[in-house]
Amino acid sequence: MTSRGLVAQLVGARAHTPKRLDSWSGHILGCRFNAHLGHKRKATDGCFSPISLSFFLPLSLKLLNIFPVYLENQLSWTLQIKPWVFSKYRIMWLKSFRMTFACLNTMRSYRYPWTRPYSTSRTTVDSREVKTFLTLAHRWWDEQGAYAPLHSMNDLRVPFIRDNLLKTIANHQPGKPLFGMKILDVGCGGGLLTEPLGRLGASVIGIDPVDENIKTAQHHKSFDPVLDKRVEYRACSLEEIVEETAETFDAVVASEVVEHVLDLETFIQCCCQVLKPGGSLFITTINKTQLSYALGIVFSEQIAGIVPKGTHTWEKFVSPEKLESILESNGLSVQTVVGMIYNPFSGHWHWSENTSLNYAAHAVKQEHLAEAEFVLEDTEELQAKASSSPAVHEELKKGL
Repeated sequence: MTSRGLVAQLVGARAHTPKRLDSWSGHILGCRFNAHLGHKRKATDGCFSPISLSFFLPLSLKLLNIFPVYLENQLSWTLQIKPWVFSKYRIMWLKSFRMTFACLNTMRSYRYPWTRPYSTSRTTVDSREVKTFLTLAHRWWDEQGAYAPLHSMNDLRVPFIRDNLLKTIANHQPGKPLFGMKILDVGCGGGLLTEPLGRLGASVIGIDPVDENIKTAQHHKSFDPVLDKRVEYRACSLEEIVEETAETFDAVVASEVVEHVLDLETFIQCCCQVLKPGGSLFITTINKTQLSYALGIVFSEQIAGIVPKGTHTWEKFVSPEKLESILESNGLSVQTVVGMIYNPFSGHWHWSENTSLNYAAHAVKQEHLAEAEFVLEDTEELQAKASSSPAVHEELKKGL
């Protein structure tokens, strides 16, 4: 197909665009396609080189929320206004026979949690991360080995989880303060955090996509008969159990996990779905700063050998601000964000106001958000009818 043929199809597709949007975007789209055809224009014409097609086209599409749809043997565009359905990175493909344009645009994500059901076609598991942890599966319970920092981190994270959960319990049993609570430990590894939570009386399910990690955890659990009825392990990913465990758990724990997942937004979405309304999500992770790269990767992995090389990828680190934004957009209210500092010489952790390295976050799933929205809609509808019906006016007054 010739370049002029492609333009003809694109212009024809735009004929179906609503007038109020067509008049606003016409100059941008039409001008850039002329540039693609190689028309010579003066600088004052506002048209640019062929490269401008790959820049201004996705820009105008982003502003209009136009998502291209490829149909068999033809190219057509469909306007879809989706105010809460943006993803962090969206690739827009324009295909017509042998001609393809790929444009990448970035948009901030914000969606109400009840408007985006989980898609089973997505996964949060990174196969490269699985291979890394597979080689370390036998070293989980070596308190002086590769996971020594995680062993000592229990001195902070176990009380952090316990104390925040106790705020939601009216009465608790001495020695078993978390008795009756159901907790999901996501990315449990060898069970370093799962077991202490079980000893506090909670019923804990630990899941991990690495089979060898689960075998190590089950083997270690067998040494303590008390844990036999309280702790269960499964070799699976979080998204595999979302449907069967929807709104099941009082708490979900993802400690030192989110910096290893493939899709953070999907991961948080799944965490929210398995939580009961009012349930707690606990996360510990690493901030994305220059300091975290220097100390968390260069020093810890390449120089001091505190953790094995290749354990972390700096690009996957997440700042507290970004994490809080994702949590809030999924109906989770952030309660606490606090920094954690590790001393490699003493091997101990301590709390800090500085979150530039490690930090812990606690968020609570908001209750009945969707119901509140529906009540608001019903109230607005009644108000609209009140002026024409005295009976509805009285009903509205009672409802308010």
